[in-house]
Order: sequence, then C-alpha cells, then structure tokens
Amino acid sequence: MHEELVDHLTRSSPLSRGEALRVIQDVLAYFDETTEDYVRRRHRELQAQGLVNSAIFERITADLQYRAVAPPELTLRQVRRIVYG
Repeated sequence: MHEELVDHLTRSSPLSRGEALRVIQDVLAYFDETTEDYVRRRHRELQAQGLVNSAIFERITADLQYRAVAPPELTLRQVRRIVYG
C-alpha cells in the first residue's frame, strides 16, 4: 500500500518502513473523515475554546478549503445545517 510514498519517507526521513507506513495510515485515516463529521468535530472543538457560532462557522468555512480533497464550498447556512440538522 503506497509503496512509493513509503520509500520516499524512508529515504527522506529517519523513519523505518514500519514507522513510515504507520504515519501514512494515520494521515489517510485523518483525511478519511467526511465533511459532515469534520464540521461537527471542529464546531465542538472551537465551541470548547469559547468561540461564538458566527466566528466558528466562518472559521470552518475557511478551513474546509485546506482539506486534502476539498469538498464543495459550503455557505454559512449549510455549515449551520450540518451542525444542527
């Protein structure tokens, strides 16, 4: 699985093959999160930091463009609907 990437990481870092494979699997699992799950998780995290919804929704909307496979651009209303149904 992802042999070229494993080879690259073992050549360019001090990681062993097993460590490189584990890092790749962790990264892929992180980015495997659906857009809806990501929005809900980030909303909880930012709310726990004391941010208000207006700031949270803008931040989530901005952050989504940096996901590995960027989802379609969501409006603030769409983000709210994901969070609250």
